[in-house]
Amino acid sequence: MSDRRQRQKEQRAAKREAERKQESRRELTRRLGTAVVFGLVVVGIFTFGGIFDGDSTDLPGTYEDFRQQETACGGTQPPAEEIMSFEAPEPQTDITPSVTVTATIATSCGDLVIELNNADAPETANSFVFLAREGFYDGQVFYIVSPTFRSFTGDPQANGTGDPGYVIADEYPDEGFVYEQGVVAMDNRGARSTGSRFFLVAGDDGRVLTNNFNVLGTVVEGEETLAAIGDVPTATAQPGLPIETVYIESITIDVAGS
Repeated sequence: MSDRRQRQKEQRAAKREAERKQESRRELTRRLGTAVVFGLVVVGIFTFGGIFDGDSTDLPGTYEDFRQQETACGGTQPPAEEIMSFEAPEPQTDITPSVTVTATIATSCGDLVIELNNADAPETANSFVFLAREGFYDGQVFYIVSPTFRSFTGDPQANGTGDPGYVIADEYPDEGFVYEQGVVAMDNRGARSTGSRFFLVAGDDGRVLTNNFNVLGTVVEGEETLAAIGDVPTATAQPGLPIETVYIESITIDVAGS
């Protein structure tokens, strides 16, 4: 790698880190507003934790904190995640609109099988498959859980601000799309900010969401696992913040058809 390219890479990395810090407060504030509307008081892990709990150090605020907790559902703690960053997702040539793609997500609470929406959201599916095959998601945690709304994962920072180093296109569903139970969609901070974070809709509250989230796919097997993740105990002071940690152990991609 030339000195110029190395400098450019370092500058991009520094810029991303600065943006993460700036966006952290905005993201946590947005989540607080959403929590008020839907009855989930998900307050800022770093900034606001002490307001509601005299000893905020008892609650997880980083990936490392989540790893200090008991593993949920009686599971075994997997190896820690490997921090990865990419400039762009590599094209997965076998992920075409005509094939059926399933992702089996092994979690601490059981397996989830998701049929990907590669026909309607090709860039979303390609990016997810690329990251899964690279092992990007292995060892990551669910940093917000809910039995009636959304459970979030796919963030290496485990606080709603992490990304894979790039963003993908907005591939929003048609107006009127319903984010019903079992839908899996990408989280974002607004237009042109979709990366690796995704959520699983666990109940009827997801129906109030607007069509501003790329639809990754639908859970076709593992409804009991989805329910078990949502039922993981959460902090009294910060509902939605799990006090037992659900991990993604691995993701296996299967492609059928041509």
